[in-house]
Amino acid sequence: MSLKTNAARILDQSKIPYELIEYLVDESDLSAISVAQKVGLPIEQVYKTLVARGDKTGVIVACIPGDHELQLKALATLSRNKKVEVVSLKEVQPLTGYIRGGVSPIGMKKHYPVFIDSAIHRHERISLSAGLRGLQLFMSPTDLITVTRAQLGEISNRVI
Repeated sequence: MSLKTNAARILDQSKIPYELIEYLVDESDLSAISVAQKVGLPIEQVYKTLVARGDKTGVIVACIPGDHELQLKALATLSRNKKVEVVSLKEVQPLTGYIRGGVSPIGMKKHYPVFIDSAIHRHERISLSAGLRGLQLFMSPTDLITVTRAQLGEISNRVI
């Protein structure tokens, strides 16, 4: 099957190598742990994308390892906000064009500032949503940082 999401098209245009991996979606479990098991990667290599709003910058995007929890204070500091809150689920699609469980930091409706946890450099390859539930992008962390023009920082803590 040749599914082309906005994220995949942008990577193609930028001549960035990636691999698309399909997996079966369980609507009752959209967790990173479930995705990691289905695509055969350790949970720390599967990155989840969270959409937040800063009191000064407005909408921002955070990418953190699947076994981590976003640290709002750290994200606020890195993004030059006093306060940051994760947006409500009903806002995710109107803001990004993506649905929960299929949010990619690449190819959103608008380009929002992207912040990635610096743990990303521990891996040669990571996986993140390709913009659809059931479809993951495998790519190099450096390429992800380049294509999203991301800023790195310690914005999450391990929870598992």
